[in-house]
Amino acid sequence: MKQYVVDAFTDRVFRGNPAAVCLPESWPPDELMADIAMENRFSETAFAVREPEGWRLRWFTPGGEIDLCGHATLATAYVILRFVEPDADVVRFRTMSGVLTVTRRRGSGDGVNDHAGDVFTMDFPAFDLKPTPVTDAMELALGARPIEAWLGRDLLCVMPDEQTVRNLDPDQELLKDLPGLLANVTAVGDADSGFDCVSRSFAPKLNVPEDPVCGSGHCHILPYWSKRLGKPALTAYQASARGGVIHATVSNGRVSLGGSAALFSTGTILPD
Repeated sequence: MKQYVVDAFTDRVFRGNPAAVCLPESWPPDELMADIAMENRFSETAFAVREPEGWRLRWFTPGGEIDLCGHATLATAYVILRFVEPDADVVRFRTMSGVLTVTRRRGSGDGVNDHAGDVFTMDFPAFDLKPTPVTDAMELALGARPIEAWLGRDLLCVMPDEQTVRNLDPDQELLKDLPGLLANVTAVGDADSGFDCVSRSFAPKLNVPEDPVCGSGHCHILPYWSKRLGKPALTAYQASARGGVIHATVSNGRVSLGGSAALFSTGTILPD
């Protein structure tokens, strides 16, 4: 089984969010896909199979299958449009979250890599957010008290400023007791940062202490800031140790997430 490792939401390796992309000719057993994800230890391993109806995409964390993942979708589109369908600029995936479309805008290359500068834009559903009370448990788990809290698939905690988000050192065990699948923490970007918002995403329930750049988390974060700031087009920064930039547009219940990708490695998985 061919496997690619791609750093998403960045134009250079060792930044952004790494994802493994596997392209089996037919679906492996679920147990094998879960074992591969556990072996890889990335926040997500993507599996894409070309079926008669088109590409189907599934995502596995070290803790099991998940219903939506942004960076691994970007990484999979990068692999397919570079290595499998190089003449195409659009790929559609059937997923647990419906049909997801990724469009490539070709870059000019850098003389070595013809794909340098390519930008991939993903059309994702926005999660419906409902306000939820700020609790002492949130403050204890995160190490700082949110000024607002919202709940979709994930918990979204709004902090008073960017530095609070950057300085967080949450208690991973206490995070597991909070509502929501992931805990996304966000604040408006500093005036001189060039970013509308700065965020971090924690996923100990999926055996991922911190997701370096979380696309599905931004399907909570960006709709919140779009409404709060009154602007549809946003630039977001994920303030993990690796860091990553997301360019986005929010409209009609959808989030358009854009970013680059960099190939780290290719290889072959040899399961028993």
